[in-house]
Parts: sequence; structure tokens; C-alpha cells
Amino acid sequence: MTKRRSWLALAVLMVGAFMSLLDTTIVNVALPSIRDSLNASSATLEWIISGYALAFGLTLIPAGRVGDRIGHKYIFLVGLAIFTAASLACGLAQDSLQLIIARVVQGAAGGIFFPAITALIQRMFVGRDRGKAFGVLGAVLGVSAALGPVVGGLLIQAFGQANGWRLVFAVNLPIGIIAIIAALVLLPSAEGSPAAKKIDWLGLVLLSGGLTAVLVPLIEGQSVGWPAWTYLTLVGGLLLLVGFAFWEVREARLGHDPIVPPHLFSHPAFAGGTLLAMVYFAAFTGIFFTITILWQAGLGATPLESGLVAIPFAIGSILGATQSDRVAHRLGRGVLVLGVGMLTIGLAGVLGVLLAVGANITVWELILPLLIAGIGGGFFIAPNTSFIVATVDRDEAGAASGILGTVQRVGSAIGVAIIGSVLFGTLSFDTRGPDAAAIAFAHSATIAMVVSTSLSFVAFLLVFALPKRVEAAHGPAVPVGA
Repeated sequence: MTKRRSWLALAVLMVGAFMSLLDTTIVNVALPSIRDSLNASSATLEWIISGYALAFGLTLIPAGRVGDRIGHKYIFLVGLAIFTAASLACGLAQDSLQLIIARVVQGAAGGIFFPAITALIQRMFVGRDRGKAFGVLGAVLGVSAALGPVVGGLLIQAFGQANGWRLVFAVNLPIGIIAIIAALVLLPSAEGSPAAKKIDWLGLVLLSGGLTAVLVPLIEGQSVGWPAWTYLTLVGGLLLLVGFAFWEVREARLGHDPIVPPHLFSHPAFAGGTLLAMVYFAAFTGIFFTITILWQAGLGATPLESGLVAIPFAIGSILGATQSDRVAHRLGRGVLVLGVGMLTIGLAGVLGVLLAVGANITVWELILPLLIAGIGGGFFIAPNTSFIVATVDRDEAGAASGILGTVQRVGSAIGVAIIGSVLFGTLSFDTRGPDAAAIAFAHSATIAMVVSTSLSFVAFLLVFALPKRVEAAHGPAVPVGA
């Protein structure tokens, strides 16, 4: 490919990346509208976020393996086509079950085409151009995640709560169609390898089943009163995960290719780093789930007003991300310590405001803590992959990146499940009057923020498991999530 054509092809890939990450945050401000329009339960709202994240994470590794065998261009096209169709299905959903199913399919499709983006960048660019291309990808991921709440709020504000939330999903249709056509023309011809690694399908089934079985009671438990089946399902999920671990060890001993190579976890720093990624994303993802529900359901704000609350965090994220590489070169692991530390301070600030003013909270009190938290998130998300992948041998970097991407998404799914259970499970209308909803939701949001802040502090402690410096030999890190 010519250099100009490669950059045009990169633009097409960035459209896919933008759509996949935008849909992780744009939906937050639509949740109260979906609840009112479909008479959806609190569990449905959690599934809309967690189901997408979990499905996305579980398809990342097998999609990458299939792309190696048949060509990543085909995988990108198939994944993007399914994602676009699922977006339309989300927008047309007539009840909660239809929406959840379509949302899970949408997440799985995002996980299908996302590995192709990084693989094709590796193929189309070399040297400094490759580093620049990955820099563009990192910027697109950050901006798309930051813009989500504002774009969602604008759509609902313009078209009304009854139909605006449907456009939050359906807006992907024209963008996706254009991107598919452009991808057919501009992306390099698919070149797969029949000798590429086979997929550990049983391992994938055990992992998917175990994580889903754990997630179901976490989401459904508080809304149905924690009957016996929720505890049995949770135990069954944990047993499946134990079975998955034993199966992966067996596959490795037989010389096969396990989906999660057990020997990677013989590196204490890698094991600690993956736990760090899970805990960080559990804390990070639940922030605006809590704030959105409080702002709209509790304080009666519009979706646009709710989306605007996220602007200080978005600005901070962009500022932190643009400076993270420079700070990482100067401070090494210190950039992650600084990033998670600032996120923890910012969340503690939000918690302090809630404790001080409760239902009288306004966006003005949150500007500074959310700006600090956003800068911290920008410092952390961009370089964290490099530091965690640097804990394993160079020839294992690809497998480590894939595992890390899955862990990040699983952390997001579990985080929303836990935060949602706490938020709705502690909701109690002990007072009457016009401020009853505001008081009740402010109380529950305060408890939810205690959980988020605690998770962030645990992540801060886990940062010290990572190496102090990233070896230059590993080259540019591949962004795997945000």
C-alpha cells in the first residue's frame, strides 16, 4: 500500500474504534429514558452496560485468532456489519429482553472487529509511522469515550426522551454502512495463515459460562430479593472458573494453545497487573452510571444536563492522555501511581461533596474533583498496557495484550454489576415530599461512591506490583481498551 492509502485506511479503522468506544459511554445518559420508555427494571439498566462490556471482552481473543487464520480484513468487515445491524436492533427494541439481547450481540461484534484494528495497523505501518498510528488510535479512544455522554444528551434533548434514546443506538447505522463500503475499498487484502494458532473453544465456553453465571446474580440478586438460586448460580459460576483454570493447565501441558496461557501468571508482576486492570476498570466504569442515575432519576435533570456533568472529566482525560507518554518517560511507573492516585482523590472529592451537600448537589461542586479524576484516568489508561505487558517475555506480548483487553472489559462488567446492586439495593424513600427522590438517590449514590472510591484505592495499591520502567524493546503498546 502507498503511504497515502495507508492513512486513508487508518481513518476507516478509526471509525470502527470510535463507534465501539462511543457505545460504552453514550448509553449512560439514555438509561433513565430507556427505563421510562420500556418500563425497564434496574437489572435491565445494568445488563445494558455490563452485557455489552462482557460480550466485548470475551470475543477479543478468539476474534484475533480467527483473524490470524483467515485475514483480519474479513473479520473487521464481519464484525462491523454485525455491530451496525445490532445497533439498529437496539434502536428498534420493543421490550427489555430484546434490548438486552441486541446489546450483547453489539458488544460481541465490537469485540470481533476491534482486534483487527490493531492487527491491521501493525501490518500497514512500520517504524515511526506505526507509533503515530497507535497514537491516533489512543486519541480516538479517549475522545470517543469522553464525547459519549454529551452526544447522547444532545440526541435525547433534540428528539425527546421517548425516541431520542433509540437514536443513541441507530446513529451507528449510516456511519457503519459508510465505514463498511470504505473498508471494502481501502483496507489491504486479507492474508490469513492456516498455520495460525487454533482456538481453545472449550476454554472459551468455560470462561464465558463462568463469568456470566457470576454476573447474573450480581445484577439480578438485589431486584429479586436474593433467593436461593442466586447463591447457587454464583457458586456454579465460581466452579466453572475453577474448571476453566484446570482445563487451561491441561491444555498447556499437552502442548496445545490455551486461550489464557497459565505460565503468564507465573510472573507475579503480570498477575498483579491483570488484577490491577480489573479493579481499576471496575472503579472507573461505575462513576458515570452512578452520576447519571442520580442526576436524572434523583434530581430530575435532562439527559443533556446529565451529559454535561461529564465534561470536566472528559477535558481532564484528554489533557492527561496527551501528556501521559511524556510523563511516563520521565517518571516510569510513577505515571501510573500519579494517575490512579489522582483518580482516587477525584472520586474521594465527589464522595466528599455528596456527604456535605447531599441532594443539593450541583455540577459546580463537581467540576474540580471530576477534572482531577479525568486527568488521572488519562495518565493511567494510555500507558497501563505497556507497563503490564512489559512484565512478560517479549514473544508473549501479544497473548498478554489480548488477556489484558479481556480483563479490562470483564472488570467493567463486574464493576457496573456491583455498583448497580449497591445503588439500587440501598434505595429507600424514607421521606415524603417533592425532595424525596433527590434525598433517596443522593443517599444511595453516596454509598455507591464509597464502593467506587474503595476500588480505586485498591487499584492504587496494586500499581506497585508493576515494574518501575518499561523496556524499550517491547515497542509501541497496543491499546486494548478504555
